[in-house]
Amino acid sequence: MKQSNMFIPTMREIPSDAEAKSHRLLLRAGYIRQVASGIYSFLPLGKRVLKKIEAIIREEMGATGANEVLMPSLQQVELWQQSKRWLSYGSELMRVRDRNNREFALGPIHEEVITSLVRDELNTYKKLPMIFYQVQTKFRDEKRPRFGLLRAREFIMKDAYSFHATKESLDQTYKMLFNVYETIFNRLGLDFRTVIADSGTMGGKDTHEFMALSEIGEDTIAYSDSSEFAANIEMAPVIMTYEKSDEMLKAIEKVETINVRTIKEVSDFFKVEAKQCIKAILFHIDQKPVLVLVRGDHEVNTIKLKNLFDAATIDLAAPEEVKIALNCSVGSVGPIGVDTIQIIADHAVAGIVNGVCGANEDDYHYINANPGRDFEVAQYFDLRFIQEGDASPDGQGKIRFAKGIEVGHIFQLGTRYSEAMDAYFLDEKGQNQPLIMGCYGIGVSRLMAAVAEQYNDGKGLVWPKQLAPFHVHIIAINMNNKEQVVLSGQLYAMLQKQGYEVLFDNRHERAGVKFNDSELMGLPVRITVGQKATGKIVEVKSRSTGETFEVHMDDLITIVNEILGSESQ
Repeated sequence: MKQSNMFIPTMREIPSDAEAKSHRLLLRAGYIRQVASGIYSFLPLGKRVLKKIEAIIREEMGATGANEVLMPSLQQVELWQQSKRWLSYGSELMRVRDRNNREFALGPIHEEVITSLVRDELNTYKKLPMIFYQVQTKFRDEKRPRFGLLRAREFIMKDAYSFHATKESLDQTYKMLFNVYETIFNRLGLDFRTVIADSGTMGGKDTHEFMALSEIGEDTIAYSDSSEFAANIEMAPVIMTYEKSDEMLKAIEKVETINVRTIKEVSDFFKVEAKQCIKAILFHIDQKPVLVLVRGDHEVNTIKLKNLFDAATIDLAAPEEVKIALNCSVGSVGPIGVDTIQIIADHAVAGIVNGVCGANEDDYHYINANPGRDFEVAQYFDLRFIQEGDASPDGQGKIRFAKGIEVGHIFQLGTRYSEAMDAYFLDEKGQNQPLIMGCYGIGVSRLMAAVAEQYNDGKGLVWPKQLAPFHVHIIAINMNNKEQVVLSGQLYAMLQKQGYEVLFDNRHERAGVKFNDSELMGLPVRITVGQKATGKIVEVKSRSTGETFEVHMDDLITIVNEILGSESQ
C-alpha cells in the first residue's frame, strides 16, 4: 500500500481527554477517531489490526468445530423478559422503540437470542453438543466510558455459546475453550493471567476471566507469589485463621463520641488499632435487611455476600433507611441490642476481644464489646476482601496484587437460560431435559487496546509482527530523487513478492515528519532509502529493539527475515 493513498491522520498533540497510553497512541497514530463518548471509528490501520485479531480468533475457534453465525443486534424485549433480565440487567442495557412503539434491546450479549434460535432445533441428545460463535458489534450504555477502547459504549466482541446434554459434556467443552483462549492470548503476545471470577448478571457458577496485565487495569488480580493461584479480588477466598487473645473480658461501657463516625476517627479517638474495631453495615439482600460485621481494617466483599445468599440484588441501605431501622446515622451503627435484623459476620470478628463498636445512638460508641457475650452473630462466613500479605488460598505463598484488563470471560451457565426460555431436548430415555449451556466471550476491540497498552515506548506503538497493520515500512527520504524512488519501488515489489505486507511512504513530506509518523505507527521493520540509494544501500531498523543495519538490496530479505523471525509468532 502506498501511504499517499491511505487515510492515516496522525496527530502531534496529545488529546487532553485521553488518559490511557493506548487511547493516546491509537488516536495520535491514526488508528481510531472518536465519534461520541465511548463510540469510535476504526480507520484503515485500526481495521487491519482488528482483522488480524479476528483471524487468530477464527482460526482457533474453527479448530474446535464451532459454527460461526451472525445474530441481530436488535433483540426483542420478549426474549429478555423470558430470561428475566429485561429489568435485572440494569441501566447498561440500551433500550429502543420502533415506529410501532415495540421495544427492543441493542444487544450487549446474545444468550437470549441464541437460546431462542436453537430451542426448536437442538431437540434431541443426538444433536449435542454444539458450539456457535460470532464476531459482532455490541452495545452497553456505560455510565462513564473511559480509556478509549477499554471501556466503550459500542465495541466488537467474539461471543460463543455451547449446548450440552450432560454436565460432563459441558465440563469437557469448557476445559477445551479455556485452553483455546489461553492459546489465542499467547498468540496475540499478551502478558496475561487467567483468574477465578464472578459471573455477575450472566448467571452460572463456574467462571474464569483472562486479564491482560496493565497499570491502568480496572480489575485487581490477587495472585500467589509462590504458585499459579490467581483470582479476581472479588472472588479470592480468605483462609486466614485468627488467634483469639486470652485478654480478660472487660465490662462493656458506652462512651460519648461527638462527631466520631469513621473507623479512622474511632480508632484515633480511642487510641486503638482499626482491627480492634467492629464495622457494622446494613444491607438489603433481596430487599431483606441484614447487618454485616467486619473488622475495622477490612472491607465487606459484596460479591461474596451475593453468592452466600444466592441473591438477585444487594443494596447498601441508604442513610434514611438506616435511621428508620436502627434509629441512628450510618457512623453509629453497631450490633448490640439488634434483635429484629439478622446479623452475620466475617470470621475475623470472632477473634475480637474487648472491641469498639457503634451504639446505635448518634455520638456514642461501646468499648469492651465482645461477640457472644454482648451480641449474637447468627453465623460467621468469609465476607471480606482478601488483602496483600494474606495467605494464598491454595496454601502456597502470600497474596500479591496486580492490575488487569479483562479481555476474555468464560462461564458455565448450566440451565439458567434454557429453563427460563423453555429450551428442552429429549434424552436417551425420551425424557424432556433442559439444555445445558456454556458462554465464552472475548473483547476484540478491547484486545487491540490491551496490546497497545503493553506494546509501546516513548515514541509510539510497537506492534508485534502478528498484529501489525503492515510488516514493513519503506520510507523514501526525498521523493524528488529519482534513484530513491526507483529503489524504493524495487524494494516494495520484492518484499511483497516474499509475502510481506508493506507500507510505502511515498509522500512529499520532510524526513522528520515521515520518521515521527513511522515511530507513532509502530510497524516492526523500517527501511529508509536515502543518499546511498545509488549503491543500493539502505538502512533497516527494528522497531522493537531499535537496532539498525546498513545493508545492500541483495541482503535485505535475509535481514528482514531475521528481524521478523525474532518477533512474536
